[in-house]
Amino acid sequence: MKKVLLFLSVLSLLSLSGCDMFRRLAGRPTAKELEQLKVEALKRQEAVHMARIDSLKKVEKTLSDSIAVLDSIRQLHGTILNPSEIGGLFTTKLDFMYYIVVGSFKDRTNAESLLLEAKDEGYQPVLISFRNGFNAVGIAPANDLFHIFQSLKQVRTEKFCPDDVWILVND
Repeated sequence: MKKVLLFLSVLSLLSLSGCDMFRRLAGRPTAKELEQLKVEALKRQEAVHMARIDSLKKVEKTLSDSIAVLDSIRQLHGTILNPSEIGGLFTTKLDFMYYIVVGSFKDRTNAESLLLEAKDEGYQPVLISFRNGFNAVGIAPANDLFHIFQSLKQVRTEKFCPDDVWILVND
């Protein structure tokens, strides 16, 4: 009888505690702990997903802003050229993505005199040499379209700036 009662009490204890008792004895997580781990993993995945969404929204905003700036440049009758469209760069290494070109000359001395004039106006001009033999004077370097657009509007008010100023895109 004692054996039956002992057996029944062990059986009822097992049915009430289930596998969690054996998991605890083996040093394994219980069902409740496993559920918490799943919830934490889902939260981490959600955080990664939200970070991706935020990143995509920033890229979308940047593209939208760039398109708006390009439209504004077109309205100012601005021209945007890539060095490959002009025969490519000769030996000049450019550090920025965009430059406003205020003059391009076959004769290097003309380019150097405009370079000095731009320097006298407070700009830090760069002499840009092209493979087609032209030498250009670039000013107001920038790495994004918004800043180059702002600079273009400012440069157009300068007395040394010609009407056919353009933007060089250094890919």
